[in-house]
Amino acid sequence: MPAVNIRHLATSAADFERQFTQVLHWSAETDDAIEQRAADILADVRQRGDAAVLEYTARYDSLQAESVAALEIGPDELQRALQRITPAQREALQAAAARVRRYHEHQLQACGLSWQYRDEHGSLLGQKVTPVDRVGIYVPGGKAAYPSSVLMNALPAHVAGVGEIIMVVPTPRGEKNPLVLAAACVAGVTRAYTIGGAQAVGALAYGTDTIPKVDKITGPGNAYVASAKRRVFGQVGIDMIAGPSEILVLADGSTAPDWVAMDLFSQAEHDEMAQSILLCPDAGYIAAVHEAIDRLLPAMPRQAVIRASLEGRGALIHTRSMEEACAISNRIAPEHLEISATDPARWEPLLRHAGAIFLGRYTSESLGDYCAGPNHVLPTSGTARFSSPLGVYDFQKRSSLIEVSEAGAQVLGPIAAELAYGEGLQAHAQAAELRLKRS
Repeated sequence: MPAVNIRHLATSAADFERQFTQVLHWSAETDDAIEQRAADILADVRQRGDAAVLEYTARYDSLQAESVAALEIGPDELQRALQRITPAQREALQAAAARVRRYHEHQLQACGLSWQYRDEHGSLLGQKVTPVDRVGIYVPGGKAAYPSSVLMNALPAHVAGVGEIIMVVPTPRGEKNPLVLAAACVAGVTRAYTIGGAQAVGALAYGTDTIPKVDKITGPGNAYVASAKRRVFGQVGIDMIAGPSEILVLADGSTAPDWVAMDLFSQAEHDEMAQSILLCPDAGYIAAVHEAIDRLLPAMPRQAVIRASLEGRGALIHTRSMEEACAISNRIAPEHLEISATDPARWEPLLRHAGAIFLGRYTSESLGDYCAGPNHVLPTSGTARFSSPLGVYDFQKRSSLIEVSEAGAQVLGPIAAELAYGEGLQAHAQAAELRLKRS
């Protein structure tokens, strides 16, 4: 088998910036035909509801049904799926769910609580945190099944206090994955339907006679799903528009090259557009990792996908120092960032932008994907510069609390009136002034 033709870059090279820009380039723009098709499907679902959902489910998933109600997966079926999977699968699923739940319970305590105080005038000011009433979670089900996505989307919603969690999952030709159904049972999914694609997003966003309208939609999907989520935003909330998966390994040369090579594979195997990058100041170590890539790849079941990803979007980058590697990492703002170093705590303070940071050689990114506890729904395509992992806070909203005392109205009223008059809003000003005591 030929060697993997992955890019080798060096920050010391005169044309590094040009080559680096080419590595990072990825267009989030979807195909015009996909955009138009998604728009047509959404419009049809909004107008015809269940009938349109049934039509598209038959067309795209080859799944015939007399009604959308027949596509619902009842709680008894979810429970049977949990009992039908192997004991080892059940134990792993429940252990992962327990860790994910515990992490998000800590998150709830840290950022998801209401608070209030009274100022020196006796006025009450505060924040009231309440959960979203109903959410929809989209679970991919085409090329592969993702029970981990069920846990990562449903459990933080459950911890946040969401009343209803509606799951949609495509089941081409009616083939249901028992591990996905078991995960839904463990994670507390309220209702589940075997539909997918833009029609599922439309059904969740607009509601049909059978599927209730939700307040927010989370979870990844294909280009049609991403386009549909973008279009229904505003009608409902969404988590993010996910791009291809990414991993950046920041290495000091102390980790076994085979470990790092396999970590690069772990994202490359998702699809051909996934991106795997190594940053390291040790040229000899980079060569050793490339040798490990060539040696290990033939044994990988998804070797063709991995090769296409590494050759198309991967890179092994030789830096002048670990400090420079950290600076480049901040420019990339990767979805997954591994600090594969002897002293990861030394470098972590230098890293500002990443979806998730994995500290130390034993912390493979795959542990975060499945069972470490933090959420694996992460910002991609550089959006970690301004967005965060999915969490409890995505399933809550905050209301400001304001109770102005009589004394407080005497202090705040003139301030508000002065600013309101300055804006030309006389009613605002007089509403404040009417509450002032007249001497």
